[in-house]
Amino acid sequence: MKYLLVSDIHGCRPALERVLRFYDEEHCDMLCILGDILNYGPRNSIPEGLDPKGIVELLNERAKEIVAIRGNCDGEVDQMLLHFPILGDYLLLVDEGRKLFLTHGHIYNKDQMPRGDFDAVVYGHTHLWELTPQGGTLICNTGSITFPKGGNEATFMTYENGVFTAYNMEGEKLKEARIG
Repeated sequence: MKYLLVSDIHGCRPALERVLRFYDEEHCDMLCILGDILNYGPRNSIPEGLDPKGIVELLNERAKEIVAIRGNCDGEVDQMLLHFPILGDYLLLVDEGRKLFLTHGHIYNKDQMPRGDFDAVVYGHTHLWELTPQGGTLICNTGSITFPKGGNEATFMTYENGVFTAYNMEGEKLKEARIG
């Protein structure tokens, strides 16, 4: 399967539309949303193209292809609107025997690792993309498609056959990393 991993949409419909075009053009099988879907949060500015209702419509059309977890800006009101679960703090994705720990990053991250053995820990939250081995685990931070920080550009990732690939919003590859 081919997974598209995205975090920190923060209500920006134009950014999500670009990612969904990539998802369709690259024939991805599942969209993994790592939190902060509809709300932009009090620490961020209002994003260009803020349209939470439009995002709900776009994502609900694809609900069967989505797994998601809760970000620090997501709440029960958001869950009422979305037709797929978002309130878990993490999910374990097992693909061809590889264990991927998906979370938002405000609870578990490279500095606060979850208990257990995982091939990759995947998160967003900091808005700083990263693909770095740490011990026997690959650290994957998808960055943000709306509010990149640290001089980075907006990013998302794919995962297929043990390989994570970071992309910018133009669909250009920035980096690849293989598990193990």
